[in-house]
Amino acid sequence: MTTIRHYRGLDISLLVYPHRATLAGFGHNYEDGFDASIRISEPDSGMDKVRSRLFRVPGNRPFLNTGDARRACVAYAEMLIDKGGSDRAICEPA
Repeated sequence: MTTIRHYRGLDISLLVYPHRATLAGFGHNYEDGFDASIRISEPDSGMDKVRSRLFRVPGNRPFLNTGDARRACVAYAEMLIDKGGSDRAICEPA
């Protein structure tokens, strides 16, 4: 599940996925919780190559539900952008 938000001129893609991979022939296992990552990128302005970076949302254990994972994604992305200072620092590899 991917959702795109906008914050301080940057696009934030919220990436929420099951903690345990789905095995062939079985349904999704949502009972083990969810992991989350974010992609912070420049807005798509018709450029051929848009700069972006992917960050995994830190946590000691999987999120219990997708709502918790999405809220953590937004909070983590906003913290990174606010601490990073500029879009150049966020979008360039460390």
